[in-house]
Amino acid sequence: MLKFKIPLLAALVTLAACIPYPETEFTASADGISVVGLIDDTTTENLQNAVSRNPQLDTIILQHIPGSVDDEASLVELSRFIRSNHLTTRVPSDGLVASGGTDMVVMGARRIIEPGACIGVHTWSAGFIISDIIVGSELSRDDPEHELYLAFYREMGIDEDFYWFTLNAAGPDEAHWMSPEEINRFNLSTVPVRDTLRETPQQRQRRCDLRL
Repeated sequence: MLKFKIPLLAALVTLAACIPYPETEFTASADGISVVGLIDDTTTENLQNAVSRNPQLDTIILQHIPGSVDDEASLVELSRFIRSNHLTTRVPSDGLVASGGTDMVVMGARRIIEPGACIGVHTWSAGFIISDIIVGSELSRDDPEHELYLAFYREMGIDEDFYWFTLNAAGPDEAHWMSPEEINRFNLSTVPVRDTLRETPQQRQRRCDLRL
């Protein structure tokens, strides 16, 4: 069963119509390796190639990663490559990560989320056709479908409470944009995030929805 962390309706349209989605693209600069696109089963190999070509760079700049279309590949292969190579993940102030993209943040051995960065979470969903869709927040806490995610957060050193927070934060076709306080509570950034914008939740929602 395909598990994905992107808005559910967008995923269904993409799968049903076989529309090509934007795969992750990596661009090297003096600051690090910048990433945009959706995470899938090609992302690990593409990142490995980018790191191999630029061994002097140890920072992955997560510029715009709205989700993942293959959670099993990213949560295991991609996370272990990033951690084993002691790479830093950084979301710049004008960057956005959501759902599966947010998971990529916590893969970093060192993690930097700059003030103003949009960090989105929601419940995951899985399936091939609409009648077979499973939504994580609708399952009981002891359902084995949770274990892929719980094992990932344990391996990354992130409190399992963060997983349950994501399930309840927003539905599968929505995004909750985390406040600096929430980011710091779950240690998503190893450098505490300063609340420089002083936004209301509504202001943050509007700003990040536009960036998505």
